[in-house]
Amino acid sequence: MTRRRDVLRAGGALFGAGVALGGTDALAERRGYRGASTARAHPGPYEPYGSIDVEGAKEAVVGPDGDVAFLATTSGYAAVDVSVPDRPRLLADVREPLAERDSGPLRGVFDVKLDATDPGTLVVVGPANPLPGALAGALVVDVNDPENPERRAFHETPFPIHNCFVRDGVAYLTGNDGDRNPLILLDVETGAELGRWALEDAAPSWGEVPSTLRSVHDVFVRHTTAFVAMWDAGTWILDVSDPESPTAVGSLGGGDPAAFADLSRSAARREATLPPGNHHYVATDESGTLLAVGRESWGIRTDGAEDPQTAGEKGDSPETEADGDASAETTSPDGTVSPDASDGGPSGIDLWDVSDPASPEPKATIPAPPSPDPTYGGVWTTAHNFEVAGGVLYASWYQGGVTRHDVSDPGSPERVSWWRDPNEAKFWTARLARAGDRKGFFVASSMGVGDAPARLYTFPDHAGEQADPPGVLPDRSPTPVAGVETRSADPPLTTGAGAASATTESRPSAGVGIGAPGFGVAAGVTGLALAAWRLAGRAREE
Repeated sequence: MTRRRDVLRAGGALFGAGVALGGTDALAERRGYRGASTARAHPGPYEPYGSIDVEGAKEAVVGPDGDVAFLATTSGYAAVDVSVPDRPRLLADVREPLAERDSGPLRGVFDVKLDATDPGTLVVVGPANPLPGALAGALVVDVNDPENPERRAFHETPFPIHNCFVRDGVAYLTGNDGDRNPLILLDVETGAELGRWALEDAAPSWGEVPSTLRSVHDVFVRHTTAFVAMWDAGTWILDVSDPESPTAVGSLGGGDPAAFADLSRSAARREATLPPGNHHYVATDESGTLLAVGRESWGIRTDGAEDPQTAGEKGDSPETEADGDASAETTSPDGTVSPDASDGGPSGIDLWDVSDPASPEPKATIPAPPSPDPTYGGVWTTAHNFEVAGGVLYASWYQGGVTRHDVSDPGSPERVSWWRDPNEAKFWTARLARAGDRKGFFVASSMGVGDAPARLYTFPDHAGEQADPPGVLPDRSPTPVAGVETRSADPPLTTGAGAASATTESRPSAGVGIGAPGFGVAAGVTGLALAAWRLAGRAREE
């Protein structure tokens, strides 16, 4: 592997990093891996090809040809033409779907997914968090003509849906009810419940643990195996070859339920905020044997500062957005918090070999970018959503930016691209559109910061370095995970200036240094939305 990387560097890696893009035949056909050249750093700064404002942007997925991205937009969903990556174009923007229903419209839409085997079917789910009296369920949309999406069906549920996955006509729904928190398997066409799985069925002792610490946060399905991120209960691996009878075949990274069972509500909130644990998002490579586990966590002030917060103590409205506010009361006058002034901090992405689901093998951890204030009310740089494809991990880190890592050797991941603008962008996800260093690109959705709007960005699929990257962040040690070797932290950000201007139209990159220091304070609930889940679980836990 070292020799291969050396060859990539010798072949023109101007900034000293390279990636080889491979991939299975199926994905090669879909995204152009066949014949794709190895990624090399290009002359000039690494920066977005372009962007387009999309109000309320959250999760994004890309069609198999790489031409269209579909977004959850909080109040609906949208389709964006990204076939010309420096000029993305809005195709459809559907707001307040199902408004004609008594309890409609469908609100709090944080997730959309294409059926992995039928990409003409899009499933839109919500609300992400409990909204008393609000409509909840899965909206099935025909997107074969993305400019004219057509409602095919709506399947109402008695629980909110934070995330989902769709494969072979089966929708896998996170069913956080504040009690058993099951994974629900639903027939996309009929709406019939095919099966369900709850952690208590596989490990009864978890039933004594506050539901806050065992939320079913996300699910990813490869072939006939489902990977379920369950916060401090770790990630569980299910055999779903029979959707009517999902069965646990393995687990990784979970805590000890006996240590959590007697926690008070405030102690559980604290535990859910801090690492370790915090399994938030999972995805495998094309083979299904390399699993990436993203852990979302924060710090808690320990220096006696006023208004200490945990993830469950703010944002009582489940629809509250995370936005920036330049007046950060949780930081010191210079905008930073001493590393000794807080416990915990942002978590990274763990790589596991799951070729034997019964005995997963930890390989490495990619640390989160450092933060000047890692508290829940500070600057978020913890791991969020991502994709693993062609030996590359495309990852989002909120205000920590977006990265590309060569994970072809999972035991030694190497960062080859990194772009951030914490004054403008707070990234929700990163998704490959088309592979290849010459014509390839990936998309990344941003919630925006302060007055900067939510956007969909397009980025080159090649190695490189950002010119004058913004901010100087303290070089904090990466947050460890039990059983996984933690790689050394990446170099700290360097100082830069020259903020990119924001417009309301699709825009190509201006080719200048991006962003200046000016991190904002997160206000409310985003990825995890722990506060809302606390509300859902109080009846049982009290």
